[in-house]
Amino acid sequence: MGARTALITGITGQDGSYLAEHLLGKGYRVAGIVRRLSSPNLSNLKAIQDRIELVDGDLIDQASLSQAVRSIGPDEVYNLGAQSFVATSFLQPALTGEITGLGTLRLLEAVRAHAPSARFYQASSSEIFGHVETEPQTEQTPFHPRSPYGVAKVYAYWATVNYREAYSMFATNGILFNHESPRRGLEFVTRKISDGVARIATGKSNCLTLGNLDARRDWGFAPDYVDLMWRSLQHGTPDDYVGATGESHTVREFVEQAFAAAGIRDWDRYLKTDARFNRPAEVFNLRGSADKAKRQLGWEPKTRFQELVRLMVEADLERHRAG
Repeated sequence: MGARTALITGITGQDGSYLAEHLLGKGYRVAGIVRRLSSPNLSNLKAIQDRIELVDGDLIDQASLSQAVRSIGPDEVYNLGAQSFVATSFLQPALTGEITGLGTLRLLEAVRAHAPSARFYQASSSEIFGHVETEPQTEQTPFHPRSPYGVAKVYAYWATVNYREAYSMFATNGILFNHESPRRGLEFVTRKISDGVARIATGKSNCLTLGNLDARRDWGFAPDYVDLMWRSLQHGTPDDYVGATGESHTVREFVEQAFAAAGIRDWDRYLKTDARFNRPAEVFNLRGSADKAKRQLGWEPKTRFQELVRLMVEADLERHRAG
């Protein structure tokens, strides 16, 4: 039996690039679907670009997805592609639904038609919980999304469950809580903080402006979470799993840790808040329990909060000192 083949949407992003590296390390043939852009951003893949295959495709174009699945013939499909920035989903709700929600359905349909025995992983999100009544959140917690992104992810979650039940496909949801890294996009609050602190530490800026400092999140390290994605497709039966650290921290705590990692004590004089960065409907406290994933898959996160923040700040410091 030859190497298994994995097909990844969103391969150029944070999770996709770490997952591609993870799978290459396990001997997989790795292919990724990329949108045709005038200037493609492959920076996250530069270390492995000669070891992977890239095929054109778009989550809003059924024919391209069908062609990609047919041409690659995957054993495993990881759907990490999405319009994944919550703030943008309020500005472009229909586009977010089209890509993040219906895009999942289109990919499921392509897999059903052209690789029905492939195992399918759907990148679900803790944003599906949204307005929560209980802590921690588990696979049984009711969904109450508070953004168009969260709504689209609920649609994608149930589409995945439906294809599992209707067509006996091996289709799994990973309900992953926030996971970060130096590859996180600059528009996300954690990377905005680590980059902003690095800019202040290197004399390129004297201010960091943020929105709600009291929102709490369960933050983990992205490379730990791609291991959970892989493990969920190696299990004997398809199922849905929460991925989380079980700890929650405020945005303010993230800021404090970031300035500490850069050796800046009087950090509050650099910090400003602006209500323009607040969400129309905020999610205040997300904290997950990964007990099921630990019990069934042997997974648990290795990287703790303080270490995560330090890794991100040090990477941005190095980048700003070099440039």
